[in-house]
Amino acid sequence: MTRRTVLERLAAMTDAVQRETASIDALVAELDADRNSVESHLVGLAECELARIDPDDTARVTITGEELLALDPEGVLVVDSVTAVTEYERAEIYDGPE
Repeated sequence: MTRRTVLERLAAMTDAVQRETASIDALVAELDADRNSVESHLVGLAECELARIDPDDTARVTITGEELLALDPEGVLVVDSVTAVTEYERAEIYDGPE
């Protein structure tokens, strides 16, 4: 399973404009994958602002994520944050602002 696969499946299950989310459990089931692996990919996508993880254990694709997929890049798509994220920033990404 690749990060791109997670992004594509998340985009198929959610809607950025309507802010429709899917539970992480549903995404895990859809991908037939290990929850820790899926969460790791989701955090990486969120760090790049391609996905949003909400405190209620749901996630959705962002408009940026939808636009990236719409470009339909062929071959390998590398999605990784440019800078290291501190634990505080990671909590903001995962849990949202306080």
